[in-house]
Amino acid sequence: MNCFENAKRVVVKVGSSTITHESGLLNLKKLDELARVLSDLDNAGHEVLLVSSGAIAAGCGKMGLEQKPKELDEKQAMAAIGQCELMYIYDKMFSQYSRKVAQLLITKRDLDDEQLRSNALNTLQVLLKYKTIPIINENDSVAIDEIVYGDNDTLSAITARLIRADLLVLLSDIDGLYDADPSKCPYAKKIDVVDTIDETVMAMAGDSNSSVGTGGMVTKLQAARIATEAGCDMVIANGKDPSILYDLVEGKKIGTLFKARR
Repeated sequence: MNCFENAKRVVVKVGSSTITHESGLLNLKKLDELARVLSDLDNAGHEVLLVSSGAIAAGCGKMGLEQKPKELDEKQAMAAIGQCELMYIYDKMFSQYSRKVAQLLITKRDLDDEQLRSNALNTLQVLLKYKTIPIINENDSVAIDEIVYGDNDTLSAITARLIRADLLVLLSDIDGLYDADPSKCPYAKKIDVVDTIDETVMAMAGDSNSSVGTGGMVTKLQAARIATEAGCDMVIANGKDPSILYDLVEGKKIGTLFKARR
């Protein structure tokens, strides 16, 4: 099944570990490739929205911190520093391909409140009308629960539901959903397609192994539930090479596809 075939509106989420080096510094090559591929998808007629993690990691890298802080106020300060760095680079990268970008920082409260949610939706729709690629992140510099317990997997799924996207792609540091932990079980098998997210599927999830991100497979499956119940297909794929999105466009069996409930 080619998940891109009828996907007019596409949300792509990249995790911190996907766009940073092990040092925590931003991986400029990957960011440039991501900008190129998303710009090309836009050229092909898709409406593209990007949900990007990486603010805290970028802040830590810029400040020369070897490890992500544990204290909330330290995380928020790194997010404030890193978000400037992240958007500056995104703006330069996308401008090379004649694409305009816009920043939208959101907290859980913004999307829980009906009026604020409506305002966010209106803003996104106008940005898409003006052929501008929205770059969305949680407002980590003021959020509390979002940093401690949350992640952009959930935010990307809620964004996809809000904007009525046809497809959500989570680019992470994993190849997809496996029936066992592939780092521990050499016979673990990747699941190509999931029709229903039941307890058996949820039992396949494990903890996050990334030192720079916050989300593990559990949050990705929770995101899949949100997206698919809203009528949006979702794919988990390895984002080490952002051009993997072209493979999805061509209908290749990449990652794990979670089919929308329609």
